Parts: sequence; C-alpha cells; structure tokens
Amino acid sequence: MSLLPETDLLLPTLAVRLGAVAKRFEEELVSDLPAVNMLSRHVENYRGKMLRPTLVIASGLAVRANPLFNLVSPANRVIDDSLDTLGAVVEMIHMATLVHDDVLDEADLRRGGETVNSLRGNETAVMLGDFLISSSFHLCSSVGESWLNSALGEMTSRLCSGEILQLSHRGDLTLDSKTYFEIIRRKTGVLAGACCGLAARLAGATPAVCEALRLYGEELGMAFQIQDDVLDLVGEQRIVGKTLGIDLRKGKFTLPLVTHLTRCTGEIRQSTIHAIEQCDVPTLLRLIESTGSLAAAREQAVEFVNKSKARLSILSESPARQLLWSIADATIEREF
Repeated sequence: MSLLPETDLLLPTLAVRLGAVAKRFEEELVSDLPAVNMLSRHVENYRGKMLRPTLVIASGLAVRANPLFNLVSPANRVIDDSLDTLGAVVEMIHMATLVHDDVLDEADLRRGGETVNSLRGNETAVMLGDFLISSSFHLCSSVGESWLNSALGEMTSRLCSGEILQLSHRGDLTLDSKTYFEIIRRKTGVLAGACCGLAARLAGATPAVCEALRLYGEELGMAFQIQDDVLDLVGEQRIVGKTLGIDLRKGKFTLPLVTHLTRCTGEIRQSTIHAIEQCDVPTLLRLIESTGSLAAAREQAVEFVNKSKARLSILSESPARQLLWSIADATIEREF
C-alpha cells in the first residue's frame, strides 16, 4: 500500500492499535479444546493486510481529528478500546467469510497456504466459520452498545444474502451489471461500510459523518471486489496468494465477463460460451480484452474509488483522513 507523506506520523499509532486488535482477536478465539485452538492459529494466517481493522481505526481517528477532542481523556481511552474491539470483530467476520468461501469454491490455497477445507475437510471448515462468527458477536457484546450488536447483525445478514444472491445466479449468462453490483455491494461493500460507519459512530461523529464514512467504505469495498475480479483473470497466483480461476470454474460471473457478455455477438459469443464451459481462462481473457471489457471493469473500479474519496470531504484535514484517501487509491493499484 502506497501512503502519502502526511500519513507517516500516524503509522506508529496505527501499528500499536492494530497490535491491540490482533491481541483481542487471538484472546477471543482461545478455547479449552486443543483442536479448536489449532484451527484458530491456522486461520490467523489469513489476516493478511488487516484492511478492515485499519479502516476501523483510521475512521475513528479521522473523526477525532477535530482539535476540540482531548485525546488523552479517560472517555477517549474508552473509545479507543471500543474501536480496537470493533476491529477484531470485523476481522473475525471477514475470516469467517473466507473460510466459508473456500468451502463453496473448493479452494485449496489461501494467503499462500492450505485452506482449512483442504487440511481438515468441508465439515470442519464450515464449523470453524460458524465458530468465528459466534465469537465475533460474543466479543462485540463486550462493547456494551446494543445498537452496535444490532448493526453488526443486520450487516451480517446482508452479507449472507449477497452470497445467496450470487449462488442463485451461478452460471447465468444473462446476469446483468445491476444484479452484479447488488451482489458485490452485499458481499463486500456492506462489511467495509460497517467498518467505517460504525467506527465513526463509536468515535462520536454526527449522523451525516457516519453516513458519509459508511458510503466511503461501501464504495471502496466494491472497488476492491472488482479489482479481485480482474486479478482472478490476470493475476499471478504466486503474488495473489490464492487459487486463481475459481470464479470461472464455479460459474461466478464477474464484472469483466458480465460486461463482455453484454457486448459480444455471433462467433465471439459462441467462442466465449465454449471457453466458459471448458474453463479456458487464457482464451476467455483474450476474448474479454477484445471487447474492451477488462478495461471497462478497471474503469468502473476507478469510478467507485473516486466516489469513495469524494465522501471524505466532510472530514477535517488530518493524517487519518489522508490514510483513508491512500487506502482507496491502493485498492486499485494492488496486485494481491
């Protein structure tokens, strides 16, 4: 992630706070059963970029950049604790979605290592995902805010409904961009939106600021998913760190392909359908590029990033605001 110079002063604080998030994550998952602890330690390797906890911490700091805040008061230490807990909660939910996705996709590689389903089978992986979700809600309850529990429950329901919507369109050659955007809004956007919007509310932001940050996160999340779509076609597995080509094999039509199917006709369309049936990624990539659909997907990701950055105008200038801006740019620059 490339950061702006203004964010340099924030990095030590961010590192400390993410360390606190990781500590709470690990402590919450400790079990009296060795088998559970072994799997929990394995899934900790999935944490990777810690993007979602970073969004939580950065959003809270951006809200509190107002000079009227006394950053060493007892009240603000309570806010810090709550934000650190929220960071661990959203990371657990994210980890649960990855574990469940790997089962649905029959994936055997995640973050460069074996998936839980590859190591221990689908049954164990499903139960581990459920354990992560239940643990996240148990940890969330420790914050002591009933509205937060309700908001996390609503967000998780929307996330699951997005997965169901995607499954209902598996292999659907008529899938349109409107439905695709609704799928990724629910599957990816709402979690990133919750990271930012709920963090803002915990930090004492006005409703207008909370909503602006929620939309920032949602649009950033959608750009992130589109970039994932692109990388599934053109990325290097060694760099991306997960099994590529899964979307095609599982009949999940991503934005480059959805756009291509609306543009192609005749022989190109027949060749496209044949490539889909054969899971021939190189041929499909060549066909998608021939209609400009890969470039169009990248342009759409840029559009979402630009919209997300525009939401930040409601915030005062600060290193935390600049960090949120940089995260948005890095979303579409990444190769993993």
